[in-house]
Amino acid sequence: MVTLTESAASKIKELAAQEPKGEANVFRIAVTGGGCSGFQYALDFDCSPKDGDNEIEMHGVRVAIDPFSAPYLVGSQVDFVHALMGAGFAIDNPNVVSACGCGSSFQAKNGVGEAEPTQTHAEGGCGH
Repeated sequence: MVTLTESAASKIKELAAQEPKGEANVFRIAVTGGGCSGFQYALDFDCSPKDGDNEIEMHGVRVAIDPFSAPYLVGSQVDFVHALMGAGFAIDNPNVVSACGCGSSFQAKNGVGEAEPTQTHAEGGCGH
């Protein structure tokens, strides 16, 4: 479903070690409504997977993806990159047809996902 590069897994482990014990057992990848292109990624830690989550383990990192987000993320690769604009997570998602200029939001191919996003952001715009 989703793959992590070794670089991403290493950074996730580093960040998880800085969290309070028991609160970063799972790395959660989600898609939410918002941003100037319609959807945006949400990366966060969770204490455990939720009922219905898709779960994978890669390079020693447990990943949870909720049922709404799963269709939007099939085939995606999460990497941690160092670029001119700084370091951060980059998601190479084959289900994206367009993204905003800053890369914080995207539009999915027609037919991907069936439900409306669980969260919306009325302000829109990049990074909101």
